[in-house]
Parts: sequence; C-alpha cells; structure tokens
Amino acid sequence: MVKGLPQKSLLGQGYRAPLSTKVFSSWDFCIRVQEAATIKKHEISNEFKVELEEGRRFQLVQQQTRAQRACHLLTYLRVNVLIGLLVVGAISAIFWATKYSQDNKEESVFLLLQYLPPGVIALVNFLGPLLFAFLVQLENYPPNTEVNLTLIWCVVLKLASLGMFSFSLGQTVLCIGRNKTSCESYGYNACDYQCWENSVGEELYKLSIFNFLLTVAFAFLVSLPRRLLVERFSGRFWAWLDREEFLVPKNVLDIVAGQTVTWMGLFYCPLLPLLNSVFIFLTFYIKKYTLLRNSKASPRLFRASSSTFFFQLVLLLGLLLAAVPLGYVVSSIHSSWDCGLFTNYSAPWQVVPELVALRLPPHGQRALHYLGSHAFSLPLLVMLSLVLTVCVSQTQANARAIHGLRKQLLWGPSLVGLTGLRSSCPEPPDAPAPAGRFRFPRSMEA
Repeated sequence: MVKGLPQKSLLGQGYRAPLSTKVFSSWDFCIRVQEAATIKKHEISNEFKVELEEGRRFQLVQQQTRAQRACHLLTYLRVNVLIGLLVVGAISAIFWATKYSQDNKEESVFLLLQYLPPGVIALVNFLGPLLFAFLVQLENYPPNTEVNLTLIWCVVLKLASLGMFSFSLGQTVLCIGRNKTSCESYGYNACDYQCWENSVGEELYKLSIFNFLLTVAFAFLVSLPRRLLVERFSGRFWAWLDREEFLVPKNVLDIVAGQTVTWMGLFYCPLLPLLNSVFIFLTFYIKKYTLLRNSKASPRLFRASSSTFFFQLVLLLGLLLAAVPLGYVVSSIHSSWDCGLFTNYSAPWQVVPELVALRLPPHGQRALHYLGSHAFSLPLLVMLSLVLTVCVSQTQANARAIHGLRKQLLWGPSLVGLTGLRSSCPEPPDAPAPAGRFRFPRSMEA
C-alpha cells in the first residue's frame, strides 16, 4: 500500500461523513422561510455538537487501560444483572397481584381488588423506565446508547408484564399448571367462572381503561402542577425538579403496549378495538398538550436516527405475544357451557370445519383440502426456498457492488492526485522503475 494514502475505510456500515463534509454540505439552499432556516441552523449545530462529543468519547475509550476496561465491564454486568432482577421482581408482583385478585372475588373489598392487577402493571411500567434510565446512566454510555439500552429493557418489561398477566389469568381461569377438581370435566374452572370468556374480557377492559385513565391523570395531575410550581417558585429544589422531559420512544412503547392488549382481547371483547381507537385519538391530543406546555427539551444531545424498524419489531413481538395464547384458546380450550356462541363445540375452532362442510360448495371444499395437503405444501416450500435463495444471492451481489463502489470512492481521488504529481516529473519512456517505487499500470497511464 502506498504511504500517505487514506487509511480510514469507507467500507463499514458505521461509516459517517467527516466533519468537514458536514460543514460545507449541510445547508439546504432551497430554504426560503426564516422559521425553517432557524430550525435548520439548530439541527446543524446539534449535529456538530454530537459529532464532537462522540469523537471525545471515542478518544477517551481508546486511552483506557486494561484495568479500566475490566472495571467498565464489571459495572456493565452489575447494572444489567440488577435491572434483570428488577424485571423478575416486577413480573412476580404482577403474577401474585392477579392471583390474589382472582382468589378473593367474594370479599367485600373486591371492588378495589379487581383493579389491583391493572394498578400493579401500571405502577411497574411507570417506575421501571425511571429506574432503568437511572441505572443505565451509571455505565457512562453515550446518550444514544443510553436511550437504546433503556428502550430494550422497557420493551422486555412491558412484554414480560403482559405475558405474565396472560399466564396468571390462564392459571386461575383455565387451571393451567394447576390440579383442580372442577377443571377435570369442563376444561376450565367452572365453579368460579361459569362464563370464563367474559371474565377474561373484563380483565382486559379494565387494563385498557386503567391505562388511559392513568395517562390522563399523569398529564393533568402530575405534569401540569409540576410545570406551574416550577414557574411559580425559584430555588435549588425547583431548579433540580424542573419540567419533565418528553421522550418520544417511551410514549411510542406505551401505544404499542395498548395495541398488544387490544390484540389479546379481540376474541373476548370485540368492542375493545373501537374503545382503543378512541383512547388513541384522545391520547394524541393529551400528549400534544403535555409536549407543548408541560415539557422541556432534553439537555443532552442525541443523534437523529430512524427507529422505525425497532418499533415495528416490538409491534411484531406484541402480535406474537397476543396470538400464541389466543391460538391455544381457540384451538384447544373448551368454551363455556353456560354462555357463548360455542357451547356445543369442544373448541371454538371446531365450528370452522363444520361450516365449511355445510356451507361451502364441493369445488371449494376440494380446493381447501388441496391447499392443506402435502401435494400443495411441499412444492410451495420448494418454491419459497428458491425465491429466498435468489433474494439472498441478489443481496450478496448488491453488497459486493457497493463494496467495489466504495473502494473506488476511497482510492479514486488519491490515485488522481498521484497521477498529477507523476506527470509533472517526466521520465524516459523505457526507464526502468526503481525498486520499491510505486508504478501505475499502463492502463491507468493512458
């Protein structure tokens, strides 16, 4: 390799343009409005500050000794183990709260106990992110890394809490993992839940309504008084308290959790999607008011990035979390004997083949049987495998092409500069090149 050529690779996915490139090419010359120009100036300024801060952190990391790196690794393990224990404790509290609420239905204070599981879930989802953010800050990560780690743990907490809530309901209502005499002949706890679908639907209704009421209460009973007190009084305590920070990822995760609850209740309470749509509509304006009136900008600077894939992945995980228990209930659990649409069937799914046999014409039945046979599924699997192979091969070819183009982008300007230097010092055409001296191929000299 020629000495003096650039050594920094453009080939990695984490490559970012140099700061000089951002200085000379960041401005948008199509801007004609003063307000848009001001916003663009702030955006460029924040980008420079983030770039310089990340460069400073990178230099500090490079200067660390092995002992400092070992201490940092131990801190990382200690903090994450502590957060994991908090998550385990939170889901255990949700399990025991749900179990206690369902086991004491006959008590005189059941009106309060029936909101115990939603209250515990809301409390866990409120305190958990605050504790996670505080503990992650102890690791001294960059702001973007702190946000990502906090989001990951928040996702784990929210999905685990909903999963434990579903499991505890299934254990109480459907006797999953329990030996109970009343479940032997019915397939569910027929003594306490004559219409167990209604009981599960009530719990999901309460969870959705309680989450919305908590959003309203927090906006007008916590954020609003906090802003008024901070504006009214002065002092160290009020300066430390200050307004709350509005974190978009956290609020998006709350909406995703509400959507997961809606998916879980599709079979038990068909009106829950309509109710959740109303809640989302009202939540938008409540959050907008909180953002514009009661919140402040974060003092720490974050690099702007797209989190679309992350939230889509979380939404997919929520869909799987709702679909797995729902599929098990529809296909394997006996419906209530005293109420419901499927009292005469061993499972709700049994109505599908019966209706297909009664209502669908013979040609349609044969088509469905063919679609479910091996004669259709095996060729389909082979075809999908071929399509997947072609897509993977095309992706690899595109990656190699991008790799080559980046190489040209890296070496092109330097080779052009060396060609200009060499042309200023002509040599005899037949003079041999000195040993160890760089010589261009004749194709490049033409």
